[in-house]
Amino acid sequence: MRPPNLVVLLADDAGWGDYSASGNRTVQTPHIDSLSRDGITLERFFVCPVCAPTRAEFLTGRYHPRTGVYGVSTGQERMNLDEKTIADAFQGAGYATGAFGKWHNGSQWPYHPMARGFGEYYGYTSGHWGEYFNPPLEHNGKPIRERGYIVDLCTDKALAFMEKNKSRPFFCYVPFTTPHSPWAVPESDWQRFKDKPLAQQATEPGKENPDHTRCALAMLANQDRNVGRILKKLEQLKLTDNTIVVYFSDNGPNTARWNGGMKGIKATTDEGGVRSVFFMRWPGKLPAGHRVPEIAGAIDLLPTLMALTGVTRVGDKPLDGRDLSPLLTGRAATAPPRVLFSTWSGRVSVRSQTHRLDTSGELFDMIADPNQTRSVTAQQPETARQLTSAVATWRTELFSRSPRPASPVDPRPIPVGYKVFPRTWLPARDGTPGGGIERSSSAPNSSYFRNWTRTDDTISWEIEVNTAGTYDVELHYTCPLPDAGSRIALSFQGSRLEGRVAPSWDPPLYTNQDTLPRPPGESRLKEFRILRPGKLRLERGRGPLALRALEIPGKEVMHLSAVVLTLR
Repeated sequence: MRPPNLVVLLADDAGWGDYSASGNRTVQTPHIDSLSRDGITLERFFVCPVCAPTRAEFLTGRYHPRTGVYGVSTGQERMNLDEKTIADAFQGAGYATGAFGKWHNGSQWPYHPMARGFGEYYGYTSGHWGEYFNPPLEHNGKPIRERGYIVDLCTDKALAFMEKNKSRPFFCYVPFTTPHSPWAVPESDWQRFKDKPLAQQATEPGKENPDHTRCALAMLANQDRNVGRILKKLEQLKLTDNTIVVYFSDNGPNTARWNGGMKGIKATTDEGGVRSVFFMRWPGKLPAGHRVPEIAGAIDLLPTLMALTGVTRVGDKPLDGRDLSPLLTGRAATAPPRVLFSTWSGRVSVRSQTHRLDTSGELFDMIADPNQTRSVTAQQPETARQLTSAVATWRTELFSRSPRPASPVDPRPIPVGYKVFPRTWLPARDGTPGGGIERSSSAPNSSYFRNWTRTDDTISWEIEVNTAGTYDVELHYTCPLPDAGSRIALSFQGSRLEGRVAPSWDPPLYTNQDTLPRPPGESRLKEFRILRPGKLRLERGRGPLALRALEIPGKEVMHLSAVVLTLR
């Protein structure tokens, strides 16, 4: 018998309360809800407070600090190269593997998804992406400029992948990019929500921006429609009964909006910041409408999916997750006691089946008080002591072995020069500005460097050259006419390439990207031009790839979004 296909659908920044299956009365998500109706619901499913850590935990079955992932940008989102992924396992078992959307666990080879078990990749590898309409994306490492809305485009490619591989088992991973900001959604979806009354309020109503809520829910409605397209394609290909479909989100809601009354949003370790919906459908194999109350988490998905599909795991690092298949199939009514840890930015919370100890050490009875409104630390001191001890032990085990570096830019070098993947993208996000140079926004992802006004200013990337050779150099830049002509030098170890910033290129900021003004920490973007100053010889070794200005005839050298090195 043919092994089952696997389709994993991952929302970005959707809260537990953003679905009609959870009781939201402002939005309808019938296609996503159908996975709950026709399959399994994990009622207490926990992910991480932010994006990249959850993805690493799903991919490896291990708590993210073990994997080298400790941030969401400036290289901190990269999984260590000795980690093996769920995609490695399915690829090793002969499955066609493809990922279509937001990766967020490393951009350069061998951190790239195609080096982590995916035979096809389409989307963007960083976290936040500033262009949802007509976006610049990549397909198998090659840059492309698309036409359309980013969620629709990624779904299109996922459908084509399933069609192409309909005669063999496949693993199709669709990490959607919504409802993460910027606040951008097709006009037809926005028109349905822009004046819609909100039926429910956020846990802290004074912090809710109603238009942000409306836009997030409009994004969920669009996403639900695309989930429906995927389910319909499986039906058309007559693959529904032999396909496991999984749906969850990577953290709590990115704004204050209705979330069942739970405390916390994205980037917090409280219940609302880390609880996600979780639905899994496999007709005839998993009981329809079955609800599992035991706590579970993203770390459990790898061992569970290995067990359900019969695929053998690749790698031998100890797992943190459990095989949940006995609970899902109904072979077991309960599971042994356990606790799940949540961490972000040095804060740790721990969840048992009945209690949560928050990051400040306060204990809450989650059965009697699911919204964390009354501390019971004084009333239940023994439970508080046990969970406090568990947190201390976990901190020692994970953080002493994987300490968080002090540098804002990850000190691990960026690999350069692989013949199998010759193009290395060095975005501003991964670089270190020196002198007066600054990023265009406080959120590094999708930013660019600006305020380059002095010859002692620098931009550098810590790289490690794997293959000695000649590299084509590209600089993605803008520069107004009065400033054109700066002489610049790019150097690594003893090699040096000089060029001039010309011709001028000064496009306006995009006006077609935002349904609502984007948050102040996110850059408004523009069209960058490619400057090709020549070729640079790089020898094997590690060190800074440094960019400097030798002459500045105008006020500023240029705005720079990326340097690209391509091994010839």
